[in-house]
Amino acid sequence: MSGEPAPGGDLADAWTARFGDEISTEETPGGLAVGVPPEHWVAALTFARDDLSCGFFDWLTGVDELDEGFAVVVHVYSLERRHHLLIRTRVPKRAPVLATATAVYRGAAWHERETAEMFGVLFEGHPNLVPLLLPDGFEGHPLRKDFVLASRVAKPWPGAKEPGESGHGAPSRRRVRPPGVPDDWGPNA
Repeated sequence: MSGEPAPGGDLADAWTARFGDEISTEETPGGLAVGVPPEHWVAALTFARDDLSCGFFDWLTGVDELDEGFAVVVHVYSLERRHHLLIRTRVPKRAPVLATATAVYRGAAWHERETAEMFGVLFEGHPNLVPLLLPDGFEGHPLRKDFVLASRVAKPWPGAKEPGESGHGAPSRRRVRPPGVPDDWGPNA
């Protein structure tokens, strides 16, 4: 292994030595969090695996950061050195495209399929980026913050969310539309 860092805070130094000012590091309760530009995504994952002994791929997911785009986050772990790493990057909302991590961590394939389906992030070079969880013909990406929760408008929600919504006992309050649902949308528009 090349460039083996000493235990502790020297992990951040190893990242800075390898990538310079193009990355950011932050100590978190879960371990070191490293922010990398999208063009260094695969190189950063390879560095974590090969140079920092992070051979255990735990998960990959997306986060909708509204106007800032989508964050893609990976959690990896070193069984030998017992350190956690969160590696994250951000892709723009208009063209959310990122190189696949499957060449570095084969276990990323399922996670990238889910993230593509739920957030709309396209993983270039993925061997089989087909829908995983949603029914055929589903339109949209349900984990995006601008996704309309149609079921909350089309039919009553099956449980009281606010005092008085249960239908028995206390007086009912004015029904409030769920967040993100336009006023002119739904059966009562």
